Amino acid sequence: MSDPILDRLLQLASKRFGVDVSALNPDDDIFDALSIDSLQALELVTDLEGAFGVEVPDYELQDARTFTDIADVVRDRV
Repeated sequence: MSDPILDRLLQLASKRFGVDVSALNPDDDIFDALSIDSLQALELVTDLEGAFGVEVPDYELQDARTFTDIADVVRDRV
């Protein structure tokens, strides 16, 4: 079953950081998979918030490390 939030997050990550979307696994640590820092991760989340018209407080993302974790946090806001 397809997850539209997770799918969109992976597409946005691919586009923003120039990584082939097929190389990204939902359970990958985003920092390792994308070679990014926390500021870049927040920029990615901002892209996702815009795509779904939601706002996620930064504190809700403190423990989010994987693409699935981030999608779950955003899903709670949609």
